[in-house]
Parts: sequence; C-alpha cells; structure tokens
Amino acid sequence: MARVIGIGDNVVDKYLDLNTMFPGGNALNFAVYARKLGHEAAYIGVFGNDQAAEHIRAVLNELGVELSSCRTYPGENGYAEVNLVKGERVFVGGNKGGVAKDNPLQLTPDDLTYISGFDLMHSSCYSLLEDQLFKLQQLEIPLSFDFSDRISDDYLEEVCPFLDFAFLSGSGLSADQIKEKLVKAVGCGCQLALATRGSAGVIMLAEGQFYQQPAYPIDPLDTLGAGDSFITYFLLQIVTRSWNKPDGLTRVLREAAKYAADTCLVQGAFGYGREIHPK
Repeated sequence: MARVIGIGDNVVDKYLDLNTMFPGGNALNFAVYARKLGHEAAYIGVFGNDQAAEHIRAVLNELGVELSSCRTYPGENGYAEVNLVKGERVFVGGNKGGVAKDNPLQLTPDDLTYISGFDLMHSSCYSLLEDQLFKLQQLEIPLSFDFSDRISDDYLEEVCPFLDFAFLSGSGLSADQIKEKLVKAVGCGCQLALATRGSAGVIMLAEGQFYQQPAYPIDPLDTLGAGDSFITYFLLQIVTRSWNKPDGLTRVLREAAKYAADTCLVQGAFGYGREIHPK
C-alpha cells in the first residue's frame, strides 16, 4: 500500500443540464481514486467557504482522504460548468479557480515536511504551482504532473525538468505529433511521458520505447474523470512496483485502461452529486 498526496486544484463540476454538482479537479481526483484503490491518500489545496466547498469537504471526509493541510478563504470555491453530449463531457464555462485564483497555494516549510512523508505526489497545470515545483523536487519523492492540453514546447521546457512522470492530453493530435511531444517531455527530464487520447487510447514513452494501449470499447454514461482514473491506477502500479518486466508496462496500461472505462459508467468524476439550486 502506498501513501500518496494530490497537491493543487479542486473544483465542483456543475452539470447545467442536471442542475447537479460533483466534486472534481485533477489533484483532488487523484487522491480520491487512490483512496478508492485501497491506498492512504491526502489532498492539500485551497477551498472557498461556500456550498460547493462544503460539499467537497464532506465527501472527502466520508471517503477518508486526509485534508489537514488545506486552506480556506472567504468566497467562491472553484467550479467548472459542464454539459453531457452523448456521454462526452463538454466544458462550457467556470470561474477559473475561484478563491484559489487570488489566494494560490503557497507551500510552507511545514507543508514540505508534511509532504515528505508520502510516497508519491501529483499536481496539475491548473494548480498554479509552477514556481514551486523546485521545492517539491527537492523532497526526492516521485512527482507526477497532468498537463491536460497545455503542451506547448515552452511550457514543457518550464515544467518537465522537475518531474518524474508527465501526463498530456493528446486529443486532436496525430500519433506522430503526440510522439514528438512525449520525446520533448522526456528530453526535458521526465522518466516517463504518457498521452491520453480519449477513445483513441494512450501512447507512452518509457525507457526509450513507445507503447500504445487502445481504450476499452464502452457506451459511456459520463467520460469525466476517465483520464484522471487512468493516471492514478497507472501511477500506483508503478510506484508500488506491482509489475514485472518484460510485459509489465503493457499489462499495467491494459489494466489502467479498464479502470478508466469503468469510471465512464459513473456520473461525475466519481459520483457524489448534489443539487446546485434546491427546488
């Protein structure tokens, strides 16, 4: 069993067509999926003091995700507005992080001491931590980062030198274009780089070799969280060394794809919907 921490973003995903909000965010989802997979998990980030923040905290407490180092500021929690189109989530708006935008997480010496007790850290491009990644790197704990679709060469060059694992969204790119981005990420310092491509599966570069894994065919209820669940399952297998060469990475990719497909049968990233405007 591993002890892992998500550092950075949290939101509620507001499904406008359902009048329902679900907890979410890359760093938060990582902590939740890890906990659901039976590992010890914590989350550190910034909350508002509204109904959305209250709901997220209640759900994380129920799931057993540790929140002892989180901050709270007066104001609106981060949210994203979502609609579902034939099971595919479509983002249509949001408040760009809410209170976290004006009060970004600043890692203190006490935070770093706390984080040093974990086996794996995960953050994202939505967490506003780029100027603090060097602090995390100095802890000498594996650091993973979700770039989403923010994969310009300049941004990869800025962030990848501090990372062990880089995860990119490759939707809309050709396989050759994705491979170029993965080579770039690894060339900047990552041990491993992987691009998720929705229903087209994933492409990974590790130990000088490209791997491909198709997505499991499924009629999705909701694709939100599929990428985060894939990343979490994959990382936990890697850091706990629950794989054996030569076919180990191939097996882990296959199992992670199945876990991501199962996530698509749940509304929201991991359920726990709450009515936005009670009638």
